[in-house]
Amino acid sequence: MKRVLVISTSIRTGSNSELLARAFAEGAKAAGNKVDFVTLHDKTLQFCRGCYVCQKTQKCVMEDDASALAEMVKESDVVAFATPVYFFGMSGQMKVLLDRLNPLFPSDYCFRDIYLLMAAAEPDTSLMDPTVEGLNGWIRCFPKCRLAGVIRGGGIEERLAVKERSDLLSAASEMGASV
Repeated sequence: MKRVLVISTSIRTGSNSELLARAFAEGAKAAGNKVDFVTLHDKTLQFCRGCYVCQKTQKCVMEDDASALAEMVKESDVVAFATPVYFFGMSGQMKVLLDRLNPLFPSDYCFRDIYLLMAAAEPDTSLMDPTVEGLNGWIRCFPKCRLAGVIRGGGIEERLAVKERSDLLSAASEMGASV
């Protein structure tokens, strides 16, 4: 059994990317893993100040929801990020969270496998490459982990449109089950 953390970074409740995240979480849970599901739509995350105090203390000096999220990420074996793709990049909330996970850099983190689930209006899924590269930049800072899987949900423009895409929901569930 692995400890799996699924983070939906959309600010919209029930968004297409959140539905992909929930399918991943359901698959992971059905496979017998312990699954925590977090959504950023109700979290307060300030921008990283770049003070680097966290590199000495492994704690951020700011008081918001990022510290608790960082602890959850640190203690998880698997982390799945779900994001809407805007202008070919990850959501702003996801980028802010990745920056605020800086206290984990010098820590003895548990996570090894990172997954990315994306939903975008653009049907050409190759245009999601910058989002994958953005997450890979963060992953490169953590040599014990790797990008283990990606779901590219292209052509999902309308709210709840992913519900019409059983192929994507099944792929997300199967990926979750495979962790």
